[in-house]
Amino acid sequence: MALVIARNSAFTYKGKPVDVKQVAQELGVRYVLEGSVRKAGNRVRITGQLIDTTTGAHIWVDRFDGTLDDIFELQDQVASSVAGAIEPKLRQSEIERASRKPTANLTAYDLYLRALAQSYRYTDEGVAEAVVLARQALVIDPSYAPAAALVGWCRMLQRVQGWGALSHEDIGEACRLAGQAIEAERDDADTIWPAAWTLFLLAGEAAMAAAALDRALALNPNAAHGWLFKGNIQAGCNQPEAAIEAIEQARRLSPFDPYTFLYAVIIAIAHLAARRFELAIEWADRALHNQPRLVGAIRVKVVAYAHLGHLDAARAELSRVLAIDPKLTIAGFREHLHFAAPEVLELFVTGLRLAGLPEK
Repeated sequence: MALVIARNSAFTYKGKPVDVKQVAQELGVRYVLEGSVRKAGNRVRITGQLIDTTTGAHIWVDRFDGTLDDIFELQDQVASSVAGAIEPKLRQSEIERASRKPTANLTAYDLYLRALAQSYRYTDEGVAEAVVLARQALVIDPSYAPAAALVGWCRMLQRVQGWGALSHEDIGEACRLAGQAIEAERDDADTIWPAAWTLFLLAGEAAMAAAALDRALALNPNAAHGWLFKGNIQAGCNQPEAAIEAIEQARRLSPFDPYTFLYAVIIAIAHLAARRFELAIEWADRALHNQPRLVGAIRVKVVAYAHLGHLDAARAELSRVLAIDPKLTIAGFREHLHFAAPEVLELFVTGLRLAGLPEK
């Protein structure tokens, strides 16, 4: 969990020409966020930069322009943008730091960061390695909630992508760790949402997952991945416009997120649910441009092409799906999309059936 110094302590440096390394040493922090405000007439420019005090490198720099007519709206915009932009940059910086650390000196946090980096690869091997590393973190600290949540998230990815056969023990462990993470980490949105998603998809715990997600977004309205999960639920529940709105919020908060392709595929599913098949294909292609292995996006194309009557194209896309997930069937897909509204589920099933996916 990140330690953020209270502003009263930080404000003691206001207006003083101090060195960031000195600030870091006195406050016991690794990163320093500094900024300035300039005013010209009715216009205001706010600049901010995040600095790694160990190297002096600028991890993130940005500026925000506005007017004094609605200074409070500008203040909210800056706070939201800074929180959303810094989080992925800070996490990537921490991952790079952990990757340089000698193996013998790894802590549970370091192992978690390495596991996170492996999961971002979005490959069968990367996700499997992430599970191994997250488990190692839990050996060091059995109560470490982020690692527990990450095990569940990786198992969920394996189920969705069709990467290997998950045993009942694997799924049971994932759900147990997800529940443990939600109970232990009451105030960390980025631990709550993957655990909630795991319980939603693998255990069918829709009510618990929804309550946990509401708590995550109440704790941190700037949690981009929380909005991602919310949009995913809404798309599956045949609320396409609300889903797109939630994903657009996630994209605004974290435009360079490592899971940007998930934003695109959920928008694709929302357009599919609304029977805007051409738009669904367009957004699925956007997702596949960033992540060619994303089975969910290829499935959207199968279904959209089938409903448009382009059966040759649908069959070609289905062959791509089966190359990644050869055991996929209509029955298995129904089980996978158990949370969807009946009309959305049947839309998918009809399209997959038209393309030639076997029933069992």
